[in-house]
Amino acid sequence: MEFDLNVVTTYFVDDPNVDLNSLENATFSMDRSLLDLNKEPFVEHDISLEMGLQTFMDDNLEDVFNIERRAIYNVLQHKSINGSLKKGVTKIVASQFSVSIQTVQRIWRQSRKGAHDDVSHKKTRNCGRKRIEINMDQFRGIPLHRRTTLESLACSLNMAKITLFRQENKRSRLEFWLSMLEGNSIHHDPIFRGMYNIIHIDEKWFQLTKKSEHYYLLPEEEDPIRTFAIARPKFDEQGNEIFSGKIGVFSLVTREPAKRNSVNRVAGTLETKPIASVKRDVIPTIKEKWPREDSRYPIFIQQDNARTHIPQDDIEFCQVEKEDGFDIRLMCQPPNSPELNVLDLGFFNAIQSLQYKETPQNVDELINAVVRAFEGFSARKSNRIFLTLQSCMIEIMRGKGSNKFKIPHMSKAMLEREGRLPTQLKCDRELVQEILNYLG
Repeated sequence: MEFDLNVVTTYFVDDPNVDLNSLENATFSMDRSLLDLNKEPFVEHDISLEMGLQTFMDDNLEDVFNIERRAIYNVLQHKSINGSLKKGVTKIVASQFSVSIQTVQRIWRQSRKGAHDDVSHKKTRNCGRKRIEINMDQFRGIPLHRRTTLESLACSLNMAKITLFRQENKRSRLEFWLSMLEGNSIHHDPIFRGMYNIIHIDEKWFQLTKKSEHYYLLPEEEDPIRTFAIARPKFDEQGNEIFSGKIGVFSLVTREPAKRNSVNRVAGTLETKPIASVKRDVIPTIKEKWPREDSRYPIFIQQDNARTHIPQDDIEFCQVEKEDGFDIRLMCQPPNSPELNVLDLGFFNAIQSLQYKETPQNVDELINAVVRAFEGFSARKSNRIFLTLQSCMIEIMRGKGSNKFKIPHMSKAMLEREGRLPTQLKCDRELVQEILNYLG
């Protein structure tokens, strides 16, 4: 069988006023040079195909959707008999245009209700919740005695308190990001700090299997959680690891003898029981594993704002933070900002995937599996997560404090193989100045 590529065998008419039945014997003329495969295509502008398609979709997105809806309607109109469709037609058309059957039926119903030639969608260009901006002049005009709480401030501004929460969280993220820049570089060549003296600490659930996502606990029992503490690893000039950054993984459990007999064990058998806190174990472990040459510099423990975490003025913490020549301090990340903690950003998922490769049968085996996954995690991958953290901070800056962004990719593994992986990312100076002006 032979095919002539210069013969046009199919055609499409996007005009509802044209009778398709009258086109069977119609003759079409076309410049056959356009279909000559041996001829170099004419390129008017030096623009890549992907860029051209993206530009077209960005500028005419609404028109593209309407053109497709019009094409669906034309096919349905052609297949209809006295204004009705046979059974199965909508399914065939939906498969032809790769849309749902409900979409095809909706277009057909719309054409029956109104004008037959108008099947455009009714969506506006800007959908969803409208952005609410705070009038700063109105804010400044509010007396100070009505700004003592967010509730009273929201009432004075005539807006919901949750709106102020969002604005306050955005401002907190921007201020936190500014604190992570080298102080003497902000106005000239902004660059992030090395972050080698920050220990990220957080808790995470671990399940025995992927499907066991629920635990049934007594009211007096605590959740089976593990606490992780990790810092940024260090490497020498040759790339050899000199500090893994792994402070430790602390299971919120203790071993206690069983008080009475049961079908599973006799009285006196050691059982794993949950505990409320492990703060007494974290500080000694930090002092044990921290590099001696860096012990004279301040060490920051970054935690989220969970109520179970100790406050910065905790009496017991203040008694041990200055002992043995260390200067250990507590700091809190901005509220509702898990992307500003390397554990939530990528470390937990990596550890969870390693733990899933094993099949623990009880809590003790689960604890051992998590510890092995923690110890076996590569320090180089951990270092890349800290660079991802810096890139996420840049995205937060571009969004004026919003945490709705896609995690950027910078091919860190490839850059590391080529010896070009940076330890600190730079920021755009104009963008930094814009944020400074925005914060006032």
